[in-house]
Amino acid sequence: MRELFDKVLGAYLGLAIGDALGATVEFMRPREIEARYGVHREIVGGGWLKLARGQVTDDTTISLALGSALLQGGATALQGFATQLDTTLVHGIGQAFVQWLQARPVDCGNTCRRGIQRFLLEGTLAGPYNPGDAGNGALMRNLPVVLATLHDEAAFERLSLAQAHLTHHHPLSDAATLGLGRLLRLLLRGAGQAECQRWAEAWTTQHPAFGFTPYRGRATAYVVDTVQTVLHGFTRHEDFEAALVATVNQGDDADTTGALVGMLAGARCGAGRLPQRWLHRLQPATVQAITDQTSGLLALASCLEDRP
Repeated sequence: MRELFDKVLGAYLGLAIGDALGATVEFMRPREIEARYGVHREIVGGGWLKLARGQVTDDTTISLALGSALLQGGATALQGFATQLDTTLVHGIGQAFVQWLQARPVDCGNTCRRGIQRFLLEGTLAGPYNPGDAGNGALMRNLPVVLATLHDEAAFERLSLAQAHLTHHHPLSDAATLGLGRLLRLLLRGAGQAECQRWAEAWTTQHPAFGFTPYRGRATAYVVDTVQTVLHGFTRHEDFEAALVATVNQGDDADTTGALVGMLAGARCGAGRLPQRWLHRLQPATVQAITDQTSGLLALASCLEDRP
């Protein structure tokens, strides 16, 4: 159990580290990053959002909002997802997103904003299919769902898609959210680099849009570009820091690609092996919230594992 907690905490703190590191160079191109920083490798804040040093963006804060909704819903609601869609829990997630948006986060993607506003005005749990909804907003926040449903595949799939469809309704978004969620589940169960490489090859064969070899060098918020960048950075570098630095220096949507690579690489190495200089740069309140939520989500996961 201690080893699992270390991996889970590593994934969540890794997401926040990647978010904070990448936010500085979000929307920059690689040549602009090189001209200004050489190689960007320190958490310094700034960027277009003018963040304080160690401050995270919407990638981390909306993940925490989703995790809080799962904890508030509790084990009984979560267990319902093993056999059916529990709309009460999804409503709770939607309400958590509304509260998050009304608290004025430092940033919010347009698709997320439209979906949350639709839920607020109409109460609907999903909008119609929209060809413009193939962004990475549902993917970037799904970590708490993976943790809470770690021992139940059916609940993982239903809840991942339910939270995604509150704002994003597109098959590419669905595939990416489930795909990287399953890769994270493998890592939390102790999969090594070779097994992850095989998974990536098999998954991109089934979903060729996400093929990342050769890498095209696009790191935008389009979910295909995001996933290609994340898999490229994660599979090429076994070291946490090397994977994260290579990824965020691609620029574009660097807070999200950084967060997702940090999540995967953090699960691979565990919290105990995260670079301490980066961890100490995160704002203490963020670290505390993540640590507390990690414990709660793992307790929820054990309820699914132990049910009759």
